[in-house]
Amino acid sequence: MKNSSLRKVVLVTGGAGEIGSAICRKFAENGFDVIITYNSNSQKAEALLSTLPEGNHTIFHAPNTDAEKVNALKHFVAEKYGKLDVLVNNAGITTPVAHEDLEALTDEWIDKIMQTNFRGTFAMNRAFKDLLMKSEEDTALIVNISSIAGIYGIGSNVAYCASKSAIDSMTRSLGRALAPKIRVVSVSPGFVEGEYTKNFDPAFLQNQKENTPLGRFAVNEDVANAVFAVATQLTFSTGNIITVDGGRLLK
Repeated sequence: MKNSSLRKVVLVTGGAGEIGSAICRKFAENGFDVIITYNSNSQKAEALLSTLPEGNHTIFHAPNTDAEKVNALKHFVAEKYGKLDVLVNNAGITTPVAHEDLEALTDEWIDKIMQTNFRGTFAMNRAFKDLLMKSEEDTALIVNISSIAGIYGIGSNVAYCASKSAIDSMTRSLGRALAPKIRVVSVSPGFVEGEYTKNFDPAFLQNQKENTPLGRFAVNEDVANAVFAVATQLTFSTGNIITVDGGRLLK
């Protein structure tokens, strides 16, 4: 049965992760029905779902690299909701490899990073274009979660930086191609503090903070706030890159 309410619908890939969870909560707290996709951790997805405010929320197992799962997700959303107002492509992977160590960045990791971060993001955009076109809003929205690594060329590894640069290029291309009905924007965080950063060298973290003009790291809520602002306030923006980095690119 299709969603008969007037509530807007957002789909967040990788929604059970730290940034994804913050994005899901932000939209749910503001009256959206939220579709959370996950790759492998169903327990995290179910736990997140249980904490969201009341609404017609859903979790769905759909790695963005699995064409059959993405197709099944598309049909599920069409049947249950009948439309999509916002698609947030948050799913992504990486692994730490020093940029100068060319041998350590294996072909396998290059392929995995590009398949998830770029190809998977494109596959979601392709799959959900028609449902976004059915949004009752004047303009539906795709937000591609990128990174300042795509601009700066500094990040966890060379392939990761390249994948985020490719996402930004796709944002510009699709911002033009899908206008005027669908807006496409990259939200590009800098270093985001979270559970995973607890294992970082304190000296590295201090250096990163000292090189951030606003004097602190981003937190997951900063990214969520930016995504929500693009959806609800920055409604005349498309094809552009919005950084959430505390001025890190100025250094």
